Amino acid sequence: MSKNLKIFLGISYLIILFAFLYFIFTGIEVDRLNDFSYYKGLQKDLSDYVGENIIINLIYFFIFAVIWVTLLGFGSPLLIISGILFGQWIGTFASVISISVGALILYTIGNFFFRDLVKKILEQKFDKYIQLFNKNEFYYFFIYRFIGGLGVPFGLQNLIPILFGMKKVNYFFSSLFGFIPGFFIFNTIGAGLNSYVEQSESFNILDFILTPVIYLPILMFACLMAISLIIKKKFFDDKN
Repeated sequence: MSKNLKIFLGISYLIILFAFLYFIFTGIEVDRLNDFSYYKGLQKDLSDYVGENIIINLIYFFIFAVIWVTLLGFGSPLLIISGILFGQWIGTFASVISISVGALILYTIGNFFFRDLVKKILEQKFDKYIQLFNKNEFYYFFIYRFIGGLGVPFGLQNLIPILFGMKKVNYFFSSLFGFIPGFFIFNTIGAGLNSYVEQSESFNILDFILTPVIYLPILMFACLMAISLIIKKKFFDDKN
């Protein structure tokens, strides 16, 4: 049964991915991709569409994000998109909640159907962390989320707690709170990109980088990475 479910999830993921790409690219005029006014038009149309009924669009985003994460989709594109669509604050809220729910569903499915397979593939690689997480699963998994998962691909991050049988409530809330700093920064970048397109008449890479709505979140991200390296050295290095 687990094999059939795995095939179903894989096919479902591909269908959703291609449907999403088809929806995006069929609405894009390829011959105008080097025309900045084209992006300004898209930005205005998108802002008007979202603003007409933000609640319904938040629900659409929530459903899509949950399914996307459940099917092992990447997290970063969703964060930029939520920032573009809803701004830094609402976007952060929407992405934190939806991605946390999607990750919990993925963890639940993986723990129920693929526990033995996950342990076989990942246990040896992450064995040094299992004992650490067992000391205080909420605290250490919160730190793990906060520092971005030690460079582990997002889909695998969501499955690693299977190795130490983490409680679902601890999984959800440690993810929820651990996601907030990084998600806020990515949503701020998305919102800044949206703001730049809206306010500028032409694109200049230097002006783009030096725009406060762009360079400030990048500086925030650099600071978060520095903090993450310190935390990683303190808690997750082999000698610890």
